This record gives sequence, C-alpha cells and structure tokens, in this order.
Amino acid sequence: MLERVYELRSFARLADVLAKPLGVVHASFAFSKTPSGRAGARVAVRAEPQLVCQRCMQDFAFPLSGGSEVEFADDDESSAGDSQSEPFRANGGMVSLKDLAEEELLLALPLAPMCSTPQSCGRAPGFAAEAGHSEESDGMRRPFSALKDLLKKT
Repeated sequence: MLERVYELRSFARLADVLAKPLGVVHASFAFSKTPSGRAGARVAVRAEPQLVCQRCMQDFAFPLSGGSEVEFADDDESSAGDSQSEPFRANGGMVSLKDLAEEELLLALPLAPMCSTPQSCGRAPGFAAEAGHSEESDGMRRPFSALKDLLKKT
C-alpha cells in the first residue's frame, strides 16, 4: 500500500468547489491486477474540505471519505469491457497519483453541500434578520412571505 498527503490548494479542479483552499487530502493506493488481467488499484481518500452550504451560504468543514476500484487503460475502448472497476486513463503506461486522488475526491464531494440539519442551518445569531427571512409559527423559514403581503395590496 502506498500513502500520500496532498494540499487541497494543489488540486486545480477543486478551486471552484472549495470555500477556502485549506487542509489536506490523505490518499492511499493499493495496486493489483484486475480480474481482466490489467493493472488496477484500490484508491481511498480522506479529507475535511471547507465547502459552502447551499442552504445558508456559510462556510463549513465537511468530513468526507471515499474510495473505489480503478482499472488502468491506455484508451477508452480497451476499458469498455465487462470490468467492474472504474476505468482510469494511463498515458503511455504512466499514472499520476495526484490526479487519481483528485478524481476520487471529486467523486466523494456532494453535489449540493449542506451543513448540519435543516432546523439549525444558517441559524447564526442575526442570520434571519440580516438575510430578510421571516419565521413562521410552524418553525419553517419562508423567504417569500413578504411577497405574499405585497400581492394582497395589489
């Protein structure tokens, strides 16, 4: 098994996803032959990147881990077989471990990151008042409740 640690800021494809480029990624690689006879690896990543919550738009630390089996192939056609492993392009038989770790990290990230639970998300002191949100008696945030009153006037 081979282990590496990479700075999050060194991953170019993560720049738009991260709130802050702080922290590191711990990656491990276990190389072997796949059932199809090609070279492959079991890749695992672990990190705690700073993401932006899509509900309250606040930064938060998101602990994540992910892993998968990959099979190295020089072209897309040779990897399109019955393999149960994910294909990963090897350029001339060479593989960048950093690129492999970045790919695995991107797969582990949520599409719409959200902090904590809906009941407490964005409930920092003064958040609702600053953002123009009003609270209803049932505890739900209703950002367009002022629009309801405006429509009644017209």
